[in-house]
Amino acid sequence: MTVSVNGEPREVLRSRTVVELVAELELPGPTLLIEHNGTALHRSEWAETPLAEGDRLELLRVVAGG
Repeated sequence: MTVSVNGEPREVLRSRTVVELVAELELPGPTLLIEHNGTALHRSEWAETPLAEGDRLELLRVVAGG
């Protein structure tokens, strides 16, 4: 299935939920903020949020510094 990740089309091979997509993309989950189809997701919602053809995801990596 194809979803949009940060405005770019991306073929998803194995992922059926947001948490599976984070793992498939090998992203550092604790540093991410995710928006799914315009709705910000709490980390506890990732495992229960299904992906569907054409979904739009925005993934932001939070970095602390001084």
